[in-house]
Amino acid sequence: MICSAKRKVLDGLNKRYIYGRVPLLHTIIFLVEMAVAARLAAKFNTYYAERPVLTTMVTNAVLGGVADTVAQLITAFRTRRPQTSGDDFLSIEIPDIDKHKVPAVGELGYGRGSVPPFDFERLTRFMAYGFFMAPLQFQWFGFLSRAFPLTKKNPTAPAFKRVAFDQLIFAPFGLACFFTYMTIAEGGGRRALTHKFRDVYLPTLKANFVLWPAVQILNFRVIPIQFQIPFVSTIGIAWTAYLSLTNSSEEA
Repeated sequence: MICSAKRKVLDGLNKRYIYGRVPLLHTIIFLVEMAVAARLAAKFNTYYAERPVLTTMVTNAVLGGVADTVAQLITAFRTRRPQTSGDDFLSIEIPDIDKHKVPAVGELGYGRGSVPPFDFERLTRFMAYGFFMAPLQFQWFGFLSRAFPLTKKNPTAPAFKRVAFDQLIFAPFGLACFFTYMTIAEGGGRRALTHKFRDVYLPTLKANFVLWPAVQILNFRVIPIQFQIPFVSTIGIAWTAYLSLTNSSEEA
C-alpha cells in the first residue's frame, strides 16, 4: 500500500508542469540536489581534511546526479509541447489514454507520445558511477601531481605534461569504463556493448578532446589539488549531461 501510494504521488508530480514546459518533479529533484551540493561546498574543506576520498566520492555522486537531472530536464523540455496559454504557472497533463485499457499503478497518466517520467534508476546509475569512479580519479590526480610537480620557475611545462597524460591515457579509459558500466547496469550484454562502442565511443572521445584539454590546463595550473576533482566534476555537469543524453539516445 505504501509503495502504491508513493507511485501515485510520483505519477501526480510527473504530470505537472511549470508554465506548461518544465516538469515539476524534475525541478524539485534538481533543487534538492543543488541544496545538497551547496551544503557540501560550504563544508568541503572540513570534510576533505577528515576523509578526503569519501568526500570526493560523495561530491562526485551528487554532481553526477545533478548532471543527469539536467539531462532529463533537457529531454523533457524538448519533448514537451506547450499545452497551456503560457499564463498558468502550474499545469496538469491530461494525455490521450487508451480508454479500453486500465493503466497499471506507476503508469497512470502516461499515454502515447507523452514525456517520459523522471527516471530514478538512471539517476541512481549516474550517481553510483560518480561515487565509485572517484577513488580512481583521486589516485590518478595524486599520481600526476607527484610525477609532474609544478615549480615556481617552470609551472607551465609540467601542467601540459599532466594534461597530455590525462587525455591520452585516462580519458579513453574513463569513457570506456563509463559506457561499459552503463550498458551492463542497464541490462545490456556483449552485443549492446559492442554496438555502444562502435557507434558512440569514438564520437564522444572526439568531443572530449575538444573540451577537456583547455579545462585541465586551468585545473592543473591554477586549482589546488584538493579542489581538482570537484572542479572537474563541476565543469563536468555539462559534460556528464552530454554523456547522459548520448547514452540515453542509444537506448531509444
